[in-house]
Amino acid sequence: MKSSSESNAKSSLTNERLLRLERLSELVRSLDNAHELEPFLQNVISAAGELTDSEAASILEFDEQSNTLRFLAAPWHQFEPLRGIQVPLDKSAAGWVYRELKPLRIPDVKADARHFSEVDFALAFETRSLLAVPLIVGGKPLGVLEAVNKTSADYTEDDATILETLATTTALAIHNSSLQRRVEASMIELAELDRLKNDFIAITSHELRTPLGLILGHATFLRELLGQDYREQLDIIIRNASKLKEIIESLSNVDNYETGGARVRQRAVSMARIIEEVVASFSDMASKRNITLKAELGRDDLFIEADAGKISIALSNLVKNAIVFTDDGGHIFVSGESVPGYVKVSVIDDGIGIPPKDLPRIFERFYQVESHLTRRHGGMGLGLSVAKVMIEMHGGRIWAESAEGKGSNFSFLLPVNVTQVEAASNVFLP
Repeated sequence: MKSSSESNAKSSLTNERLLRLERLSELVRSLDNAHELEPFLQNVISAAGELTDSEAASILEFDEQSNTLRFLAAPWHQFEPLRGIQVPLDKSAAGWVYRELKPLRIPDVKADARHFSEVDFALAFETRSLLAVPLIVGGKPLGVLEAVNKTSADYTEDDATILETLATTTALAIHNSSLQRRVEASMIELAELDRLKNDFIAITSHELRTPLGLILGHATFLRELLGQDYREQLDIIIRNASKLKEIIESLSNVDNYETGGARVRQRAVSMARIIEEVVASFSDMASKRNITLKAELGRDDLFIEADAGKISIALSNLVKNAIVFTDDGGHIFVSGESVPGYVKVSVIDDGIGIPPKDLPRIFERFYQVESHLTRRHGGMGLGLSVAKVMIEMHGGRIWAESAEGKGSNFSFLLPVNVTQVEAASNVFLP
């Protein structure tokens, strides 16, 4: 039979292991709530020292610029002297662990040439024994977790297992923190680029508007003054200047919306009349390519409270887009109908359609489905983004459905009045 002392010893060892596992589990669970990296790493080195019965523990991170290891975490009273120390990869125990991706136990550092004594000198500290394990994520080393000076006997396999478990959690925390910093830096950079882009668009459209107006005005005057001899040349000038004016107006419309400078002047308007006027204005453009362009309306005038000019711009851009991307001899139908609290307008064509991969991005400014190098159909990819802006300014929603090679259906919903706009704001999520 086993003696009572042997049973007590085994029971004590079992309890000690259970306490270690509980402490490790607690630390692993805390990773989910580790919003700040530094406090979490302090918990790690505290647990590493406690669970391996060591005097101290520390975390080193690889620094790409110096190609050395630098201390990322250490006991608070030791960290300041360690902050500027660079631990070489080829002349240190930590460097060996980092390069070899293996744990290292040194029972007597004085007998091992890999010990980097500069750390002891900086701390006025004597390292007697050492246990170090690599921090690895996805097979790539990030740094090293060390524990030094075990107070009872030498470091064991159990100690190495504990440190490796802590190292896995630590590596994930460091990796996640690095990703978060990169995301935040990218967001700041994107915000700055967006600001520069908006400033450029605002300044450019403002500076171009006046000289372009003078070109159009004088070209129109000269066409009337000089008669037929130079009409063709002047028509080319007026036509291309008008295209530039349209681009500038589109840029201004989007910029004003994004910067909060746009205003909606609402009054009672007939959506049916807007549809008829837009269809009529594009009838010549459609007939030149033998495209059938029709308005399909019931007897309802489809009255809404809206800015007629802005709704007309939105619908005009959708109709023009349909004509451009419909082959000769095709068909385009513009319909309007009343739905509870809203008016729905659709522009349906049997044109070339939109690939599924491009459909989510078609309302982005400057985006074109076709190659940006060829731009076979012309334009700058502003029409749909302007239409989206105009509809959303009224509290509405715009979307597209398409089958490549068969055609597209662009639709938008507009609230019939201000009360419905407020209700729509709770329905049409960004």
